[in-house]
Amino acid sequence: MKRLFDIFFSVLGLIVFLPILITFCFLIWLQDFHSPFYKAVRVGKHNRQFTMYKLRTMRVNADQTGVESTSSDDNRITSLGKFIRLIKMDELSQLLNVLKGDMSLVGPRPNTIKGVSVYSQDEFNLLSAKPGITDISSIVFSDEGSILAGEENPDLAYDQIIRPWKSKLGLLYINNQNLLLDLKLIMFTILAIFKKKLALFFLNRVLIKLTDDNELIEVAKREHNLSNPLT
Repeated sequence: MKRLFDIFFSVLGLIVFLPILITFCFLIWLQDFHSPFYKAVRVGKHNRQFTMYKLRTMRVNADQTGVESTSSDDNRITSLGKFIRLIKMDELSQLLNVLKGDMSLVGPRPNTIKGVSVYSQDEFNLLSAKPGITDISSIVFSDEGSILAGEENPDLAYDQIIRPWKSKLGLLYINNQNLLLDLKLIMFTILAIFKKKLALFFLNRVLIKLTDDNELIEVAKREHNLSNPLT
């Protein structure tokens, strides 16, 4: 059922958003006359590597700097790219990955090879499900770039501050996944683009029913500074 769900809504999404995607592709190409797509190698279900498609929001060859995490003040991001990231349009091209079967609409966000290499034993369970375009952590940390802004080492800050909580939320989703939850998370993801506080409010009501981990529930509210749960 989940696969049929993914196929139906990814086809529908591509049909609805195709004019917008084409427009942004053309605008990105106009910047430097290079491909509007960024192809990134990610690790999926059962540790299988695949190519993930995103609308390019950075300068050409920006990934060759070796920095994987991106802060909102990263000078590799183009002016148009900042807007695309703000409205999450760069993720829409991953509907192609859903159609191919590499990803699902909802599931733990796919990580890089380097990111997976430092997974804890518990985090390797994230690879038991297909990665998704969105999940619980995508809503909670939709402002990930702003959290990392000003950090001298964005990759280290991500690993210490964000990744542990994202992993916990990813595992929570895997242990409770169902189509009704998927529908809710898709709606909350769209709502978060316009009214994040409201999306977090509704998400919090769902999390209360899924877990008794009060610390995780509090973190997901995003009302306080983040801390590393592993320390």
